[in-house]
Amino acid sequence: MIFRLIIALYLALSSPLSMAAMTIEIVGGAANMIPVTVLAFEVGAPEAADPAAVISSDLGRSGYFKMVESQGAVSPASPQSLSLGTWKGRGADAVVMGHVLPAANGKVEVRFWLFDAVRQSQLAALSYTTTPAGLRAVSHRIADAIHEQLLGEPGSYSGRIAYILKRPGRYELQVADADSQNAITVTGSPEPLISPAWSPDGQKLAYVSFEDKKPVVYVQNLADGSRRAVARFRGSNSAPAWFPDGKKLAVTLSKDETSQIYFLNLETGEATRFTRGGALDTEPVFSPDGRWMYFTSDRGGTPQIYKASLPGGEVKRVTFEGGYNVSPSLSPDGKTMAFVHRRDGRFHVAVMDLGNGQMQVLTDTVFDESPSFASNGRLILYATLVNGRGVLATVSVDGKVRQRLSQSGDLREPAWEP
Repeated sequence: MIFRLIIALYLALSSPLSMAAMTIEIVGGAANMIPVTVLAFEVGAPEAADPAAVISSDLGRSGYFKMVESQGAVSPASPQSLSLGTWKGRGADAVVMGHVLPAANGKVEVRFWLFDAVRQSQLAALSYTTTPAGLRAVSHRIADAIHEQLLGEPGSYSGRIAYILKRPGRYELQVADADSQNAITVTGSPEPLISPAWSPDGQKLAYVSFEDKKPVVYVQNLADGSRRAVARFRGSNSAPAWFPDGKKLAVTLSKDETSQIYFLNLETGEATRFTRGGALDTEPVFSPDGRWMYFTSDRGGTPQIYKASLPGGEVKRVTFEGGYNVSPSLSPDGKTMAFVHRRDGRFHVAVMDLGNGQMQVLTDTVFDESPSFASNGRLILYATLVNGRGVLATVSVDGKVRQRLSQSGDLREPAWEP
């Protein structure tokens, strides 16, 4: 059955390697990258770090920008003192400068300016107030703003990712910044943890734990660390997915017969069966408008992706190419579906335009799993195998920009914060 296959593959691929220490390797890039230089910020606040390194790292790893070395140059005292002609002569089309100033109550004010060096004009000027500890988060937000100004679409540098890390004899559910830094362990267990799913507001994670020697669905509050078992029925409890309103979960339960999808009221604990029949139905995910639920089923003889209308339940098949298509994920605008497609015995990340049904395979690796869209809908996070170990990677929806997060541990089942 599909669920058992997924569990078996996950356990087989979770080798006992050492603790993860992630770096980012660019393995592909856009055809025409924009040359950008980020000057060191003038830092006038004690205990404050320079945001320039984080901003440069964010933009550089995206594959859309070519970073022009600033050679240690520091932002001038005022934007009027910036010589855009000098930086244009060094090959930069855009220049970023900024200041970090002391503010009230131990906080700092971060100001930044973005300039078009070709047209000799200012593109953006924003300021943020934060604590010194919050400078990294603000740096990601600045990178998002620069990305949007230069490319006309939101960036995805300030989001968070969740994933499962396998240590020797231990599984950990971790949350990190999108650049893989600031990782924290949400929960750990000597038994497998799988299927992390973000709540729509990013404040909770649902996941499956085998700590009771069977799969049980938990929901954990990220602010205070509290958690509770929300699906501990007879048989298997798996594949949690949040309703768009955050008040219910769809879960896969085998308490009555074969694995079927149920809707779980988080306030009352009541589970209402949605799919019926002898087939295995699993991996539910909802369209952003709440009108459709997409899921994996073998009701047609092979694992394929279907969609059911809500609340009526009319089911339509979505994937037809190939004999194995699983793990649907919907873009934030609901127009594109990412999924895992098997071709010639290999498992790849593919996308489908839900308007016309056209499909495109994005990756060329051997075993890919758990595709998840960034909040801007332009990147897809997934897990894959490289040299026999699990790593995280991203690919753009057009397949042109690819990145790989290299590490010494084994990471699986990533999920990008909505």
